[in-house]
Amino acid sequence: MDFCELTNMVMVQDPETGKVLVQKRIKKYCGIAFPGGHVEDGESIYASAVREIKEETGLDIRDLKACGYIHWNHANGDKYFTYFYKTTSFSGELVRETDEGPVFWVDPQDLSNLELAPNMWRYLPMFSGKYMECYCREENDDWNMIYL
Repeated sequence: MDFCELTNMVMVQDPETGKVLVQKRIKKYCGIAFPGGHVEDGESIYASAVREIKEETGLDIRDLKACGYIHWNHANGDKYFTYFYKTTSFSGELVRETDEGPVFWVDPQDLSNLELAPNMWRYLPMFSGKYMECYCREENDDWNMIYL
């Protein structure tokens, strides 16, 4: 069987200000992105999203709404899935920074002016409510993106 990696990303939005929580990633996939991470063995994707947000932001999130997923299908047969969630329900105290990088609130309209992490611009449409899936097929050293 080909390699398959499962990840998550969560758009946490403050219901009072409308701002979204971002992280300036400094280790891997550097740049601005919504927090998230990998699914561990024996863990549901939903539970992994809750855990990753706690680890990366200090916040406890709940009432996550599914926003679909992106399926990266590499030419070598490897697959990479990122599952997207959003929520306006959270509690706790936001940490300023973790070993992954600084965490802060931004106005969603300002995202396009920031130095986004690789592929983050491809992920943003998934939070719009228009799509449930994006299928990405590697072709000739580029990606054919189909939003469904």
